[in-house]
Amino acid sequence: MRKLFLPLLGILFLVACNDNKPAETKETSVATAGETKETAAVEIADAKYMDIGKKGIAALSSGDIDGWMTSYADNAMYRWNNGDSAAGKAAISAYWKKRRTEVLDSISFSGDIWLPVKVNTPQQNVQLPGIWLLAWYKVDAKYKTGKKMTQWIHTDMHFDANDKIDLVIQYLDRALINEAMKK
Repeated sequence: MRKLFLPLLGILFLVACNDNKPAETKETSVATAGETKETAAVEIADAKYMDIGKKGIAALSSGDIDGWMTSYADNAMYRWNNGDSAAGKAAISAYWKKRRTEVLDSISFSGDIWLPVKVNTPQQNVQLPGIWLLAWYKVDAKYKTGKKMTQWIHTDMHFDANDKIDLVIQYLDRALINEAMKK
């Protein structure tokens, strides 16, 4: 029995010490001479980015586009999942000012979920490393046509080194918006 116990204990020790993380989810960097430190490919970022996102949708709801745009970099890009985009802070601001005054009577956000992440190692070559704020929320909008639209929208925001939003990618159902805009 004792001959069986020691090898079994050794196997349990090896299994317990085994690192089951896939190779692509970790990265090794030199900490000090002779030591290494693992860095996760993705980690939770500072909650201050959630505050930036929440303030942004509050400003958008109230019609304060200038207040909302304070969190944007001058070279920001705003992209929608259907291929449309606005390039530059001035173009994004002009789009939303026109939208809030000529197209929408009101817009509100509820049920919001925020996830700030720091991407240390992108999973694909086209992805940007750095801070991302992922947001999901229900949007209720009333249009100048008198029609209403409700849908869940997902928005990804990337922050530059100055904590300014330099890229937004928004996923929404354009068909619902187009229907609400019909007279």
